[in-house]
Amino acid sequence: MIGENPSGADHQQGRPQLDALTPDYVAGFIDGEGCFNVSVHPHPTVRYGTRWLIAPCFQTYQHRDNAEILEKIRTFFGCGGITAKGPNSTVMTYSVYRRSDLESVIIPFFEQHPLRSRKQEDFLKFRDIVLMMQKKQHRLGDGFLRIIELAFSMNQRGKQRKYTIEEVLRNPQRLHAEQLKS
Repeated sequence: MIGENPSGADHQQGRPQLDALTPDYVAGFIDGEGCFNVSVHPHPTVRYGTRWLIAPCFQTYQHRDNAEILEKIRTFFGCGGITAKGPNSTVMTYSVYRRSDLESVIIPFFEQHPLRSRKQEDFLKFRDIVLMMQKKQHRLGDGFLRIIELAFSMNQRGKQRKYTIEEVLRNPQRLHAEQLKS
């Protein structure tokens, strides 16, 4: 019986065919290779002073030789895009930045298919941040502060951040114009 599989189990290790990803496969893949992050950096269009841009993003990475799986995940979710991690990088990144996609696709998926690693804690904080931003709480002093605290507590407490939480919180112009008026 060389070359035949008598049980008909083409995927004996429980892996689905790559053209038919299952929700459990996707959740497991993201548990190992995904990331929920919220970047905080100076807003690029503000000329004077500093206002902080809060940008939630869902990502997963693969070497370009395995980029096909990223395309299948992008098709599975029906949103996001795939780019090289950097100009000379061999790593490809599937990313979802659009808040409406995060709210309507990504968050509901991971609520229905919880992660099993510590990454679940980051997802819950990520979800809270996105939902707070949906309610425009990032424009309020207390909401902004809570979002920043949550963001900086994610992903090993923000070890790879360019700006420290102290830099973000001590900047008096961090709030939107309507908050500065009151």
